[in-house]
Amino acid sequence: MTLSVTAPSHVPATPRHPALGDREWLLDCHCAGPAIDLLKGQGWDVIPDLSANVHCSSPDQRVYVGFLPETEEAARGELWHIQVKGTDGRVAWSQTFGSSVPAQAVAGFLAALIAFPSRCCACV
Repeated sequence: MTLSVTAPSHVPATPRHPALGDREWLLDCHCAGPAIDLLKGQGWDVIPDLSANVHCSSPDQRVYVGFLPETEEAARGELWHIQVKGTDGRVAWSQTFGSSVPAQAVAGFLAALIAFPSRCCACV
């Protein structure tokens, strides 16, 4: 085996995607609107309660999304709760997001979840 020395790679002076340098990243949308609107548009049940919490269920009732600003969990930093149940009805996995996570980011997470309806990954 022969090893050869190569020239160091050249790092361009300007970013390859200059638009990213001017981008304003998601920082401060703390309403539920973007995520709730996405779920409503997908035919999910959306039920607000008297305490300003919002509970959402997928059409098959196997995914729950809760925007829970008026709960003890929110006081501990868990504003969004997402649970996915298996066909046996038991919780297969769950995810929480805190109040510092913009609602658009939660909506992106939910959009990805909705976009992949199969339970299996292609690598399995």
